[in-house]
Amino acid sequence: MVPSANKYPKLNGLILIGGRSKRMGFPKERIEWHGKQQRYYLCDLLAPYCTDVYISCREDQCIDLAPGYDSLPDMYPNTGPLGGIITALIFQPERAWLVLACDLPLLCKTTLDLLIQQRTPKLIATAFKSPIDGLPEPLFAIWEPHSYPFILEQMTQQGQKSPRHILLTHQIHLLDPPDRDSLVNVNTPTDADRAKTLLLTRNQGR
Repeated sequence: MVPSANKYPKLNGLILIGGRSKRMGFPKERIEWHGKQQRYYLCDLLAPYCTDVYISCREDQCIDLAPGYDSLPDMYPNTGPLGGIITALIFQPERAWLVLACDLPLLCKTTLDLLIQQRTPKLIATAFKSPIDGLPEPLFAIWEPHSYPFILEQMTQQGQKSPRHILLTHQIHLLDPPDRDSLVNVNTPTDADRAKTLLLTRNQGR
């Protein structure tokens, strides 16, 4: 028997903005793709799905967040997004975390709905295949509470900082994205120009 959704660990949202955006040249989380800064747009997007939503960030990024948005400073600086994920799992270990990178401007509700609907709590994570290489996309994924010891072991005993490596070495629920553009990462000005074109085309088609 499949357990009912209300028996699953409650789901929190985690928006990752702790990167330095060196390739972009300015903070990616501040770009206004949808009429507001991306960090706030994504928080608002996840809010209906999650019990609480937090912005995972560096200590110095906490001071300028708008009222009504909660920060979760990274306890493991210089470890990349994995530090933000494990910080969240330590902060509320009974919760699952819907982890979302701030550089996905084309994320659509259809893709988000599918991730929620296909969540498989008995495995450590539910994630989409990258449209580029078919490998798990760890920064738009649901990480279950029992992923914590595996992450901790990888970090402390093996020095592994790649969240994708953890997904590759454990059983997860891997999904095909219904909209490949939803997983397009924007890391450079060239990427941003392409994303603007894709967004314009999408909006004109509505």
